[in-house]
Amino acid sequence: MPYNIAFDVAHKPRGKLDENLTEMRDFLNANEFICYNYLETPVTQLSLKPFDILVFVCPDFAKISSMEITEIVNWVKEDGGGLLLLSHAGGDKGRNSNLSELSQQFGMAFENDQVLDVTYNLGMENMPIITSFIPPHPITSGINSLCFRSGCSLAVLGSAFSIASSNETSEPFSTPLICVSEVEMGRVCTIGSYEMFRDKVGGGFSYDDHPNLVYNLFNWLISDYRMDLRSKGQVPKIAPQPLESFVQSPDYASEPIDSAAIDNKPLDIDFSIKITRKEELIELLKIFQNQINRIENTFDKLINYLEGSSNRALGETSSNLPHPPAATEKKPKIEQDLGILEPPKDIILTELPIKPNRLKETGEDVFIGLPVEEKVDLKPAPKLTPKKKPKKKELKAERDALESKLNSVHNLLDFIEKKHKAGTINKKDYNKRISQLRTDIKKTQERIDELNNLL
Repeated sequence: MPYNIAFDVAHKPRGKLDENLTEMRDFLNANEFICYNYLETPVTQLSLKPFDILVFVCPDFAKISSMEITEIVNWVKEDGGGLLLLSHAGGDKGRNSNLSELSQQFGMAFENDQVLDVTYNLGMENMPIITSFIPPHPITSGINSLCFRSGCSLAVLGSAFSIASSNETSEPFSTPLICVSEVEMGRVCTIGSYEMFRDKVGGGFSYDDHPNLVYNLFNWLISDYRMDLRSKGQVPKIAPQPLESFVQSPDYASEPIDSAAIDNKPLDIDFSIKITRKEELIELLKIFQNQINRIENTFDKLINYLEGSSNRALGETSSNLPHPPAATEKKPKIEQDLGILEPPKDIILTELPIKPNRLKETGEDVFIGLPVEEKVDLKPAPKLTPKKKPKKKELKAERDALESKLNSVHNLLDFIEKKHKAGTINKKDYNKRISQLRTDIKKTQERIDELNNLL
């Protein structure tokens, strides 16, 4: 039974589902989840009912209104929703957001700091390697280490508790980094780093145990109450979304829309909005402006896509048109990308243009419709300039950075050795980590030797 995840888009997230979170998106889509760009503004409990999980991926210079916070809290408590809040180094102050106003409703807050560790890291002090997972929890089950990339720490204010903490060598030391809370029917998790889920970056989604963390995390966010609603068929279906949420994600599914049913159905829409403060009105207008810009971008993408499609050019004969795919065949790429477009049923064929007189005389019919070739004066290709040799200053800087990294990896190697001797890490995981670290040490040392030869 697939579960629906809503990734908030309206509050200017730094983490975007179809841009820098595609690896996590594809992983979740392949593991009984369906990811959606959540475009509703303002956020309401009613619009969240079809979704099992709501994710805020580090809002950037955007704030959640007090009305939205109330609606989200009610959805978590009453509908058993799972809420995931991800931040970044600097917390709310650094990002000019207010995630803590929402997380405080569940006993957690994001600190305005950055977690650093000069001893155990992935080459840089703002990429600490975390190994402290106490107490045991389903989210951290089977996890040996995480890279807490460019993240802030957390504060526990109420019934929430920490399940992952910074190292004793970290700054701040032994402080909460991942916190959870179970409130009435729902569940909430807060993490101070969204970058540990990013695409193609060191310490991002592909790092070591991060995919396992994602799998555990999203499965835990599905509460027992939510599973019960699903089994009873009491979760409403998701309304069709704007085209942009389908364009870059072929895994998203959408049912065809019955236009006749829509035309015949009476519409009774209430557009009234209660505004109590001037700031709320300004914030709402900014949200609407953002949505208008997104819709304009969607139309531009569709127009450019259709103009570049050879299958839709006029003048094609019926014998050359593609046949509709059988039930077992894979849908054409345009249907995968757009999700809701149906193949054209009636195609009007245009007549071919009248043959030019010059072609009637020569009989060269094969050239009908081809452009006339024009002579182009070719210029000689520019000469390639040899690359400048790096300066000694640059080589020394690179060598110093690599030596610092080498020292950190050696420290981490010693740390893993101590954990193994203490019996806190099993042999299989120990061998895997030791092999990775020794390979990294070998490559780094080889590069340092090359730099020494150049110097």
